[in-house]
Amino acid sequence: MSDHATSAPCPVGLWDSVEALWTWLESNHPTGGREGLLLRLLKLSEEVGEVAQAVIGATGQNPRKGVTHGWDDVQAELCDVVITALVALRTLTPDAREVLEGHVGRVTERSLGSGGRS
Repeated sequence: MSDHATSAPCPVGLWDSVEALWTWLESNHPTGGREGLLLRLLKLSEEVGEVAQAVIGATGQNPRKGVTHGWDDVQAELCDVVITALVALRTLTPDAREVLEGHVGRVTERSLGSGGRS
């Protein structure tokens, strides 16, 4: 089961939280340099694997274990993927917000065309 607790929304904004998490990781990581960067990026694979584990657990696809997770666990794991990705992006650039917003805009335009924007 997931160890994610339900709590009140974070009082600071998303990007303030990403910056705070990045700062904390930068000051507490055992491995730096290129290797540290690669390990931070690999953390995404670990988090995606936890999404898969939660989906398998929520659907009872492992007959030996049965139903071990709920869809709230899947949601929490997806949030962990997003947070990990945003912190990894911040690791690559201090302009993470602008990079993400620009990319979302390009994907939206490519997918929906000019009619997809308000």
